[in-house]
Amino acid sequence: MATKSTPKTPHQDTALLGMKSAAAKQKEQISSTGVSVSSIMDACKAFKESGFKPKMVYRNLPPSHLYEKALRYEPGTHIVNSGALATSSGAKTGRCPRDKRVVREPSTERDIWWASTSSGSPNYEMDERSFLLNRETAVSYLNSLHHVFVFDGYANWDPEARIKVRVVTERAYHALFMHNMLIRPTGEELEEYGEPDFIIYNAGAFPANRFSNYMTSTTSVDINLKSREMVILGTQYAGEMKKGVFSVMHYLMPKRGVLSLHSGCNMGAAGDVTLFFGLSGTGKTTLSTDPRRPLIGDDEHCWGPEGVFNIEGGCYAKCIGLKASSEPEIYKAIRFGSVLENVVVNEATRAVDFVSK
Repeated sequence: MATKSTPKTPHQDTALLGMKSAAAKQKEQISSTGVSVSSIMDACKAFKESGFKPKMVYRNLPPSHLYEKALRYEPGTHIVNSGALATSSGAKTGRCPRDKRVVREPSTERDIWWASTSSGSPNYEMDERSFLLNRETAVSYLNSLHHVFVFDGYANWDPEARIKVRVVTERAYHALFMHNMLIRPTGEELEEYGEPDFIIYNAGAFPANRFSNYMTSTTSVDINLKSREMVILGTQYAGEMKKGVFSVMHYLMPKRGVLSLHSGCNMGAAGDVTLFFGLSGTGKTTLSTDPRRPLIGDDEHCWGPEGVFNIEGGCYAKCIGLKASSEPEIYKAIRFGSVLENVVVNEATRAVDFVSK
């Protein structure tokens, strides 16, 4: 479940934006939506090397429009009685750490803790060519679709450590998920957004070739720290995108003298900060969402010279056994704009069954 920690005003709908052809044919129409032609051409430039040439792009749509697209194009999607969007990630309902790969190449390999039989590291290696083959597969699939969704956001609330993240995906629910999980730019910031620092190509509905080098299944989640790109094949679980951004923070932030933390965080009345460390599913979100203490974030933070700041713009909470009496802040966050992933919904009442597994 992705929920918003800080409600913000949704951005103006940028409508259907083709890439180069739309920039030429619809100049007046695009300008009237508040999005400059130059911003579209910037998007083209960022995708040039990868060969990304989609037929149609829905770019930075607000939640209401993403709801409409999800309900229209994604079977099994519902609006539940609290207003949240409920959907399914398909066969994979959790992350696939054994299928995650990091490109091993000279400029970054000395700074990564590589997986081995005894290391316990999750950083399984792949070479650059294998990454490019998977990127080609993902981009070719995305290019074949009727439309794709693009969301531009930020990671890190500290402006000095902030990076620009661009998400490309087939599914509207993935765009809505990252609309919540990343920090949303203002309209003015979008005008000046330019080239992203990190791009996620989410082609999760299309399988990886399990006979390719370094592949162990039809699922592959690949990060190239040199080119600042991520490719997702064979899994539609939205949490892979969230953890991909976090993985990049674990690489970039220590180089700036900033400690990246897998923790929840809240603040007391006197400005005292409490960090809650733990693996996924061990209670960080539950403990950090204390109604008596303002929430900084529930999962991903950095600790730098100026203090602690959140990497994300929203929260991602497990909702098995969720009750309003025991976790009121999380329960109240399940409203319009939030995403419920892989939950049981009563067909007649659209009520969510938080007990069923």
